[in-house]
Order: sequence, then C-alpha cells, then structure tokens
Amino acid sequence: MSNRILHKGLKSKVMSAEEAAAMIPNGAILGMSGFTGAGYPKAVPIALAKRAIEERMKGKPFKVTALTGASTGPELDQAMGLTEAISFRFPYNGDAVMREKFNAGVIEYQDMHLSHAGSLVRYGYYGRKDNKLDFAVIEVTKIKEDGTIVPSSSVGANTAYFDVAEKYILEVNEWQDERLEGMHDIYTVSGKHGERGPIPVMKADDRVGTPTYTIDLSKVAAVVVTNNPDRNAPFKAPEDVHKKIAQHILDFFDGEVKAGRMPKNLLPLQSGVGNIANAVLVGLNEGHFEGMTSYTEVIQDGMLDLLDSGKLKVASATAFSVSPDGQVRFNKNIDRYRKQIILRPQDVSNHPEVIRRIACIAMNGFVEADIYGHVNSTHIAGKGIENGIGGSGDFARNSAYTIFMSPATAKDGKISAIVPFASHIDHTEHDTMGIVTEFGFADLRGKSPKQRAKEIIEKAAAPEFRPILWDYFKRSMANPSAGRHTPHMFEEAFSFHTRFLKTGDMKPKK
Repeated sequence: MSNRILHKGLKSKVMSAEEAAAMIPNGAILGMSGFTGAGYPKAVPIALAKRAIEERMKGKPFKVTALTGASTGPELDQAMGLTEAISFRFPYNGDAVMREKFNAGVIEYQDMHLSHAGSLVRYGYYGRKDNKLDFAVIEVTKIKEDGTIVPSSSVGANTAYFDVAEKYILEVNEWQDERLEGMHDIYTVSGKHGERGPIPVMKADDRVGTPTYTIDLSKVAAVVVTNNPDRNAPFKAPEDVHKKIAQHILDFFDGEVKAGRMPKNLLPLQSGVGNIANAVLVGLNEGHFEGMTSYTEVIQDGMLDLLDSGKLKVASATAFSVSPDGQVRFNKNIDRYRKQIILRPQDVSNHPEVIRRIACIAMNGFVEADIYGHVNSTHIAGKGIENGIGGSGDFARNSAYTIFMSPATAKDGKISAIVPFASHIDHTEHDTMGIVTEFGFADLRGKSPKQRAKEIIEKAAAPEFRPILWDYFKRSMANPSAGRHTPHMFEEAFSFHTRFLKTGDMKPKK
C-alpha cells in the first residue's frame, strides 16, 4: 500500500488502472487534470486507449469526451489520439497526434479561452442532460489522513471537474515530490452569473484559498497508484533571433520606465510557453530590473532562473512547464520555491478581473499578424489548428501591456509572419499593443489602422517581404473600393496564403 494514501476509507478503493478504466462506459464525459504537460493522469488514459482497441476488435464502439485544463502528455493525448478513444476534446491541445486527428476531422475539438473553461463546465455546456460529468480523473500528490488532497504539479480546471463530476478516479503519483504540499492556493470561483463576489487577489503573492482540495469522499470510485514523470520537454538555448526579440522587448521596458509609465521593478509578468518566451526571461535575468513579480499561467525554466537570482520575488501560475534539468533543480530547491511559487486554479490565474486589477505585462507568441494589428495565434493558413489560443486571449484583452512576439519568417524564409490580412483572427487590433520580431518592436498604441500598418511593415516585417507588403498597402490606399479607414483589396488580401499553398512560398516569383 502506498504511503501517500493516508485516509483509511480510501485505501479500500485502490485498484489497477485497468480496473478503474473498466468503470468508464462508452460515451462517458471525463474531466481530466493536466496543464502544459504537468499533473495529468498517466495510467488510466493508457488503460482507456487499450480498452478502445479491445472493444473495437469485438465490434463495439468505445469513445469518451475528454475535458482537461490545457495540454497534457503522450500517455493521455497521444495514446488516446492514436487509438481514437476520444470523440471530443476541449479546451487546448499541444500533441501532434491529436492535432492530426482534429485536422483530419476524426476527433472534434473546441479551442477555448482557458479562463472560461471552469464556468462553462459548471453551467453544464459540456455535461450530460443533468449537467454532470461522469468522471473526474485527477492526478494528485497525496491523500491526507483527513481526506484532503494535496494537488499535483498543475491545478488547471480541476476544481470545476470536482464540482460537477458524479464520480472521481484519483491517480496518486509517487513521482511527484511530497514537498509540493503548501505551494497551492485553491480558491474556487463559483456561484451563479450575477451573484459572484470579487476574487480577493490584490497582488501576485496573495494567498486567498487553501493548500489542498476538499472533496466529497463518497464520490471516489477508484484510487490508482502511479510513479510516472510529467512531460518535461527540454528548452533550446536561446538562438540569435530569439535574443534579438528579447532585447527589443527589454529596450521597450526601459523606455516605459524612463517615461514614468512603468515602475522600476516593472509590472507583473505574464509569459507564454516556448523558446522565445524563455529567451525573454533569460534576458530579464541578465538585465538590470530587480524586485519583479509574475502573474502567469506556467512556471518555466526562465522563471526558476529569475527566482534563483533573486530578481523575481514571486511567481503565481497554475502549472509547471520545466525541462528535465529544470525539474531536478526544482526538486533540489523545493523548500525555497514553495515560499516563492503559488499554483492556483486556471479560472483564478487567468481571470480577467485579477489580470486587469494588477496590471500585467502579457507576452505571447503568434503564428501571424496582419498589417493592421490583428493576430492569429492558432491556425495555419486559416484552416488547420496548431495548438490553441490557451490563455493568451485572457491576458491580451485585460493586461496593461499586450505584446505579441515571433520570428519574422518561417520555413527558411518562405513564410512571412506579417501578412496583409490574418487568415484567422484570435486577437483583434484592439487587443494588440506591440508586435515584435527580430527586426524591431512595432508600438501600435495611439495609432490609427493606417498608422499601424506603416509601423508594422517598417519595424516588424522581414526586409524581403517589406516591398510586397508596401505594394499591397499602397495599392489598397489608391483603390477607391478598398476603403479609407482600413484599406483592403479582398481579391488580394489572402494572396500571401494562396501563393504559399500553390507554390510553397509566400513570395511571388520574380
């Protein structure tokens, strides 16, 4: 018996992952833990994937609806994607196999603002007719003597799934460090529309909830013991292009501080996941800013660097997304990190109310941006989903500063990140204050659409694409039918995309 299961009544519920998966019927709606490859169930999803194959061999269907916090790992999304054990997925995905199934129309997928997920689940949009989910399948670190639950390396949407699921399956993962206890701040955003009170988070380091989950123990149908690592993917060392992007952002911060619009210790930082975001954090660690705070979604290696150097005082998030080396460092210093890191439910970490109140700096990647400042974060050529909007919309709409960053080109210079008209719009011009590439920082504040177009083409577009973009913009300006406020020639607005789909290159042939 695992020494992580201390509640006497729940010891009798311990069983294998296969036995737990056998409880789940075809067509079940599952709320599953997991956020950016951290804290997701690892044994039951594999058992469900195997069961899908076995049932299919018998000529019987087996598919479930899978709701999570965000992306998970290969034991869940890859295994259940390969076996097509999922019929519907929500609200974010980062797995390549699952992505292929979405874009092939085999599995239905809804991309969603992550701050909305918990509320929509509680209101029954993804439940049965009685608004319930069938099971919550949640990874935890420990079950205490009194039945309270120590969360795992992510919180995500777990509080919502505990609220509305009819039964629970708990995966107690002994790989997770028991010293995680005390790092979490579990505050539930509940109540009917129009009846909710304010979330009492006034600054990034406020703790307003409890360190553990309190659940209805009578709903626990199974407890499965595992010892499996999170999906800890390594980060690449910052490349020159990433360093240039980071430096443009740091120079912008310097200008805002000198202008008196930002304090010397900056405002709370929000940073998306990935090599560019991590490069910005590395740049901040090498720079001169001190006493910073972070209110974000995920803790990645760059955040640990900043905490270790003392330049970052506190980091609030909902999950980890660290490299294997970062995990080793985290476990080594966990007693100190427990005082500096707070993990919250995603409907608190991403809540517009808190983001607006504490005035975050939002820094997120993009797929493409158009000359007027509309940003596509999710789709390739407007048709195929890449990953999803995640929390970028939550922070972009509500932060004091909204910055989108990307290399100016992709596919060996054949794709421009700056196009005449974005093929899919996740963030409108109204939510975009800055677009940054290795070539510069396009500051869009206080500018009309035509002024933004000039700024973006001059500052952010790759030099080889600027003449083509200028040509489109100038001919649109001269075309009476293109309009005068936001000039567009619709017959050519997607010419970059159509050229790429036909020739493999957005640039026209000479």
